[in-house]
Amino acid sequence: MRQEKLSLHSYVFALVVAGALTTVAHAADRPAKFTVPDGQIKALGIQIAPLQSQAESAKATFPAQVVIPPKAEQVVSSPVAGLVSQVLVQQNQAIRSGTPLIRIASPEFGQLQLQLLQATPRAILARQAAQREQALFDEGIIPQRRVQEAQAGLREAEAALNQAKAALRLSGVPSETIEHIAASGKPQDSLTLTARQAGIVTEIAVKSGQRVDAATALVHVAQIDSLWLDIQLPALESARWPVGTRVKVQGRDVVARILSASSTVASGSQTVLLRAAIEGKAGQLRPGEFVTVELPVAVTKGGWDVPLSAVAHDGNQAYVFVRVPSGFEARPVNVVASVGQLVRVQGSLTAGEQISVAGVVALKGAWLDGKESK
Repeated sequence: MRQEKLSLHSYVFALVVAGALTTVAHAADRPAKFTVPDGQIKALGIQIAPLQSQAESAKATFPAQVVIPPKAEQVVSSPVAGLVSQVLVQQNQAIRSGTPLIRIASPEFGQLQLQLLQATPRAILARQAAQREQALFDEGIIPQRRVQEAQAGLREAEAALNQAKAALRLSGVPSETIEHIAASGKPQDSLTLTARQAGIVTEIAVKSGQRVDAATALVHVAQIDSLWLDIQLPALESARWPVGTRVKVQGRDVVARILSASSTVASGSQTVLLRAAIEGKAGQLRPGEFVTVELPVAVTKGGWDVPLSAVAHDGNQAYVFVRVPSGFEARPVNVVASVGQLVRVQGSLTAGEQISVAGVVALKGAWLDGKESK
């Protein structure tokens, strides 16, 4: 019994030493088959599994983040400096186009209204004067020069009025409200900003009573019924999935389709960004969420999908260890694709054969040791 234990320990030690000599050994000089006693298979942590066919295509998994398309997100900013007098919505609230969002009290807004109220009567008087001068000219009472001067004054007054209206529109005031202010002659006490599109209020950046400058971001509104996925994957593998490839979100009944691939590589991580548009059921995901996506690997003729742990290398040649009655056989294969923890190989393999998927380092050492003992 003691002799058997010493033999086993010596055998394991020999495996480790043989593994260190792999780089100087040549596969062509070794027999393909080598013996591993059944009693030592478990002791060495060797596990076997049947070859996995490509009936179920391998999937490469990569991290991705759910993002909002630029056209689906609206940032409502303050057009003027002032005081936030009231916040009219809540975060995560669903809103429609035209929904009031923020009310701002602003002296600058009052000045814009004053320009409108001053320009409106001037334009009315200039129009009346141009009409009167035209009538007098038609009767032959005044020269044509008077008509031309009146028309020039009308154009200037209308330009000032249009500029005043445009300034208010840029401040977020609806055209109907501008016309009401001009007709009534009564300015508003505060400016109410509204949503330009329907969506969800994703962020409120201010509070009531807060002073803001012009162009300060106030509210973020997003349409979350159309979302994108930003997928990070190694630069060397990005060409395998062209535009139009379907992507599945792992653990969710959600699919997407690749829209584009980044033309640059991230210097820190050496990854490329793939952007995919989610097709339906976007409500199952939330903007900013990190998920795992599955990318299909094309079926390769004569190929097999094996775990990454099942492949051993001797120089530039890859091998898998196939179970045979006497032990194992080192079978040379070509690696045609690597997808996460799966490797697609081609070689002289047949359905139903059992290969080692764990303990491959020990088997490789036994293979080399078998040659050394010859």
